[in-house]
Amino acid sequence: MLLILLIAYSAALVYWMFIGFGRSVHTDGPFRYNLEPLRTIKLYFDLDNGVSFPRRLINLLGNVIVFVPFGVLLPLLRKSLRSVLALLFVSALGILLLETMQMLLRVGSFDIDDLLLNLAGVLCGYILLWSVFLKGKR
Repeated sequence: MLLILLIAYSAALVYWMFIGFGRSVHTDGPFRYNLEPLRTIKLYFDLDNGVSFPRRLINLLGNVIVFVPFGVLLPLLRKSLRSVLALLFVSALGILLLETMQMLLRVGSFDIDDLLLNLAGVLCGYILLWSVFLKGKR
């Protein structure tokens, strides 16, 4: 059952990242990317940049929240991913692949800050899983 849930959620995530939210292919100009850590995150905390509050919230919290399920499901499905370092390493590889594909397919950009926010979501899911698991053991 957990595997089916992971597959379904992964499919939904791929849809959101490549098709959903009104995404369209941009064929003009070079590939879009940001390799400077915290650049985009700082931009969203600059209140004078003209970006609306809902868009800031969606970008920052959305990038975290959408990856929380992976921090819960992956360790439940694979004992080897119960180590936080293993989980974050495998998650980082998957997120790097998704970010790179967004850029190459020109349906988004590669943003190192998205990677950091997504990994924060995986870590939050992992903490949630183990706090609930440990709470039941007391």
